[in-house]
Amino acid sequence: MSRRNSERMGSHATPTAPAPQSQFADFSFVVPTEFVSLPSEGKYYPEGHPLHNKDVIEIKHMTAKEEDILTSKALLSKGIAIDRVLQNVIVDPAISLDTLLAGDKNAIVIALRAVSYGADYETKVDCPSCDTSVTYKFDLNNPTINHGEVVEVYNMKQNQNGTFDVILPITEITATFRLLTARDESNILQNLAKSNSGIENNITEQLNLMVVAFNGETDRNTIRYVIDKLPSMDSMRIRTAYRFVNPTVELNQKFECSNCGYEAEMEVPLTADFFWPQR
Repeated sequence: MSRRNSERMGSHATPTAPAPQSQFADFSFVVPTEFVSLPSEGKYYPEGHPLHNKDVIEIKHMTAKEEDILTSKALLSKGIAIDRVLQNVIVDPAISLDTLLAGDKNAIVIALRAVSYGADYETKVDCPSCDTSVTYKFDLNNPTINHGEVVEVYNMKQNQNGTFDVILPITEITATFRLLTARDESNILQNLAKSNSGIENNITEQLNLMVVAFNGETDRNTIRYVIDKLPSMDSMRIRTAYRFVNPTVELNQKFECSNCGYEAEMEVPLTADFFWPQR
């Protein structure tokens, strides 16, 4: 091969010029993170789940990239903008948002809003007394975390696999139920949105997701049949037991109407202003 051809084919190495210093070198930094306390304390995740027996989860602060997601019309129309942001800010890639317990997801939502836009949350509130819509400022700091508790008076017990048993007062059936995940709550909302019957079956929908067995019988058709036939008092007993054991985070604060002076403690309303302040 001629020298000219060999050079054309790259047979002779040419000296490599030193790489230029990155123009972003002065702006190199790590996005700050926060550790969020989990209401579940990781107790109800199965072995092998990244949050099994973990009482905190690490999240990144939101960036302009996440704000782009929050303003995406396509994602907003599908109702998945906030979920996309939450998945983005979870540091551990092995943790899927869908598998988070609903109460743990809510704790992340509140913490992310506080570190991203501050703990002061200003929104419109309809006064229960005079029906006037007033602007009120709530403080997102120090929410109340409920870790859940088994109440013996309701004949409840916790099983080793993270499920719970409760004896129903009318039929005396033992209902075994589990805690709902973020995916479960999303499915409930989607099914309600798709319902064309004019009847909202959110109670039976929740029970079908919660209950995993009746008297040890796990067949799904059997469970659906029993749920449809349950006396109201038995249905209420399952839902009451669920509220006791469900780990969650609560934001209850004092509200005072500037129009009529009405005062009461109320649950902080999570409106569109929560992640879109001063739009």
